[in-house]
Amino acid sequence: MKTEDKKIAVIGIGGVGGYVAGMLAKAYPHVTMVARGARGESIRENGLVLHSDYKGEIVAKPERVASVREMGQQDYIFICVKNYSLEDVCENIRDMVTDDTVIIPVMNGVDPGEKIRSLIGRGMVVDSLIYTVAFANADFSISQQDTFTWLCIGIKNADQGQQEKVTQVAEILKGADIDYKDDGDIEVEIWRKYILNCAFNVMTAFYDNTIGELRRDPVKAQQYETLVWEAASVGRAKGVALTDEHIQEVIHKFRHVHADNATSSLQRDFQICKKQTELETFSGYIVQEAKRLGVSIPLSEEMYQGLKAKAEKF
Repeated sequence: MKTEDKKIAVIGIGGVGGYVAGMLAKAYPHVTMVARGARGESIRENGLVLHSDYKGEIVAKPERVASVREMGQQDYIFICVKNYSLEDVCENIRDMVTDDTVIIPVMNGVDPGEKIRSLIGRGMVVDSLIYTVAFANADFSISQQDTFTWLCIGIKNADQGQQEKVTQVAEILKGADIDYKDDGDIEVEIWRKYILNCAFNVMTAFYDNTIGELRRDPVKAQQYETLVWEAASVGRAKGVALTDEHIQEVIHKFRHVHADNATSSLQRDFQICKKQTELETFSGYIVQEAKRLGVSIPLSEEMYQGLKAKAEKF
């Protein structure tokens, strides 16, 4: 079957999912966007509107807009939801996943792939991560900021059959003009992004500052670096092959690369006093694992407790 004939679904049409879905629907005829309510109606009537600094103005019309229960069997399923929604998604799609289905979680955190494997037990999961700044607007359009967006895909210690699935996903991304890298050590790549987010999301939310505001304050800038090193120490204790160069690259991005006005998804959720956030993904997980492994990360724990207290007031 040709790539153009494949059925592709995207679950979660927020910032990340909206970018992925828009690019896929622009390129392929059989794309289903999983969306409900007013968002679903907007996409049905107007298409998915993507304002991208990197790819320009795009309006993409999917073949179908459906709820997750109406999605049906698909060849490829991109899951782009928040971590707190993953279990429900897996429960709803379990009966639609065949042995040939490929699932690509484009999510935050280090373990969504493992969760999907354990919760569904069929199909093939290709692990991934995405580097982008993207968010949904009040009119259900999607904005992508800055001059980059790319995915890293792979399966740790992939056998020949698994690597073939990774190659298939790469072909789909290439055909949709989505930048990607097929990486042999996907675990390291996932942790490289995760240690970034343990500082980026946590500090922007804790202080309600942009990245520019954080790096112009010497005390906050040093705290940012401390959070990166603390998170990396937990990854290393878990056996992840994070090098000093990996860690310094994350710090370099903070000091010299990230846009001055950059904000984070966690920060935006705290600004609107959202009841459900990914605080546990970006902060709670690393604190919990540090305790389990006997690793000291005092600043990470302090900021986690501070954000947890703030969230409890919502």
